[in-house]
Amino acid sequence: MGRHAERLTLDNLALLPGPCQTCTFWELDPVRREQVRGHEAEEKAAWLSTMLRDWGSVGRVVRVDDQVVGHLLWAPAVHLPGSAGFATAPVSPDAVLLATGYVDPEFRGQGLGRVLVQSMAKDLIKHGGIGAVEAFGAIRPRPESPHVECVLPVDFLLAVGFRTHRPHPVYPRMRMDLATTVSWREEFEVAVERLLGVVGGKRRAPRPSTPTVPRAADPLRRISRPRGSRSAAR
Repeated sequence: MGRHAERLTLDNLALLPGPCQTCTFWELDPVRREQVRGHEAEEKAAWLSTMLRDWGSVGRVVRVDDQVVGHLLWAPAVHLPGSAGFATAPVSPDAVLLATGYVDPEFRGQGLGRVLVQSMAKDLIKHGGIGAVEAFGAIRPRPESPHVECVLPVDFLLAVGFRTHRPHPVYPRMRMDLATTVSWREEFEVAVERLLGVVGGKRRAPRPSTPTVPRAADPLRRISRPRGSRSAAR
């Protein structure tokens, strides 16, 4: 089963599972959302086109056997006016806002949400100038809200590296510092590769420890094969 994450683009926007491809809860303020009712897909595509041109990547999708089964969406909070309605707003000046995400129920429980968060972290570190990612998490989302699925669960955010930054009984603001994520990212990549089943015969060269332990003192070397068969064991 092939799985991989890729940038959210206009080409795959229409393939998003669930209601997200036509939802503008985050991208538009309440007044504007009422004005564009019935044309949400066009407005969302226009927003994404502008962000890709003026700011850069603002999302990732994950495919399973070439089928888009999930995604994450983020951006600077100024470009996500829907965030202003949360009691724990505003987002910190050094952070971008992880607005929402979704994984098709048929594919949940396979770690795809973690894969998406990892891909987001790599993207933002590469982008530069961003200190953290923040998100409004849902502890007890209001069932009557038409956008209840737009807010990520707190339990999920905690599981992928976020912590509570500003408490709230319903929608606390969560935060993941990218500076402390760099080393975590490198270790997590290995786990992600194993999860996706893409390691195969392609192994990473082991990184030397600091300080480097001499070969003779390495206990693993005491049980290594004779010199003549070393290449065959690798």
